Amino acid sequence: MENPLAIANFFVNKSFETGKELTPMKLVKLTYIAHGWHLGLTGKPLLSEPVEAWKYGPVVVSVYREFKKFGNGQIKTFAEAPFTDNIPMPSDNDMYPFLNKIWDVYSKYDGLQLSALTHQKGTPWDTTWNEMGGCNREGVIIPNDLIQKHYKIKANASQQPAQSTV
Repeated sequence: MENPLAIANFFVNKSFETGKELTPMKLVKLTYIAHGWHLGLTGKPLLSEPVEAWKYGPVVVSVYREFKKFGNGQIKTFAEAPFTDNIPMPSDNDMYPFLNKIWDVYSKYDGLQLSALTHQKGTPWDTTWNEMGGCNREGVIIPNDLIQKHYKIKANASQQPAQSTV
């Protein structure tokens, strides 16, 4: 499992390399989507932190907290590891082709579009928020088994990440 800030930094770096806009909302959604696809394809969590169901969709809290200072604007810096000047990046080099694929498929969408995709009926967020009472409590975790089941179905249908399969 990876530190969510390392996964986020991967996408921040891709934004810097490609010049594509990356807002905090988009980054949070990309990090969640990567986690979902990883669960669906490998059966193993990508992130070392749970995903929470918030009003505006699935949220990786550490990523949200680190990058919220940019508001609705472009992210301009990497996240640093707490108490150091190190910039965390994914520790498993085999992860890079997978994360590149997520970026290639989803980076063309803005944060609002990705949020709308994650709010669709039947998504893990929808089930947690609307059917499991997430809307009534703060910080409700979206179970990894629910995320895995959703993305496994999508993976079996398409064999790769695709824009209509959040």
